[in-house]
Amino acid sequence: MNRATADGRRRTMVLGTVLTIITLPVASVPFQAEHFYRYNRDNGSIISSGVERTYLLHVPATYDPKKPTPLVLSFHGAGLWGVAQRDMSGWDSVADEEGFIVVYPSGVGGAGLRVWHVEPGNPRGRDNRFVADLIDALRTKYNIDTTRVYANGLSNGGGMSFGLSCALSDRIAAVGLVGSAQTEPWHSCRDTTAVPMINFHGTDDRFAAYHGGTSWVLPRGRAFPSQLVWTSRWAQRNRCTSPPVDSAVAPDVVRRSYGHCTNGADVVLYTIAGGGHTWPGGGPHPAWFVGTMTHSIDASRIMWRFFADHPLKR
Repeated sequence: MNRATADGRRRTMVLGTVLTIITLPVASVPFQAEHFYRYNRDNGSIISSGVERTYLLHVPATYDPKKPTPLVLSFHGAGLWGVAQRDMSGWDSVADEEGFIVVYPSGVGGAGLRVWHVEPGNPRGRDNRFVADLIDALRTKYNIDTTRVYANGLSNGGGMSFGLSCALSDRIAAVGLVGSAQTEPWHSCRDTTAVPMINFHGTDDRFAAYHGGTSWVLPRGRAFPSQLVWTSRWAQRNRCTSPPVDSAVAPDVVRRSYGHCTNGADVVLYTIAGGGHTWPGGGPHPAWFVGTMTHSIDASRIMWRFFADHPLKR
């Protein structure tokens, strides 16, 4: 069995555990729960704002401590965790191929779901502080290239990436959004720094609707923005002077790009026709719940190429 096949079976088994554990005989639940815990626990922790925060770290075997190495932070969606984000995004494989370090921070759960508290206007907000502390902690152990620190995430993790582009624009070189759940209004970002951004969103996303509007995941009276409008606003933030250019990259995928932006801070939107709340080209997922995932493109590899072309210039 090759590595890809083995990894695929492992991911399917773990996600299957999440969906079926409640149907198991009572006597078997403790064993399954223990297996799930061992597989899904994080492998690192720091103290931030007086609280222990955890993360899952992957360092490629080719890491050279004498060479400044890029760092990619990938944020899980609400209710998920680091291993789930790793398995859905496939970032570890890209890191091994391209030679960068990837870390999957964990949001705080407590009595509720594990979520990210997006605070674009507050650099010292709890989760923003955690990310800054995490970058600092990793720099003490690894030779991190501080001009190549990138943030990306799924759903609520995409919202967190937006928040970091505002709260930590002096440290985050570029961001990537996938099925992003933008719960904070655009005006909450008071930082006008041009930050490169790449966005992936499906037209059939039932959680964060592509064209915007209310959602069952939001409190009454709140609504998500249209992805077309949101991306256009980001292009305005980056002071892009060229009109958007659309190109078909696959039968179900259209790429919209904005150019001639301040400091080369490009803005790109990939629209996936019929795509659900999924990571394009990613790992196994419960399609009955989150919808269709395209295999026409690989979001992580496309995102990495975008990141590699956009080091920190600010």
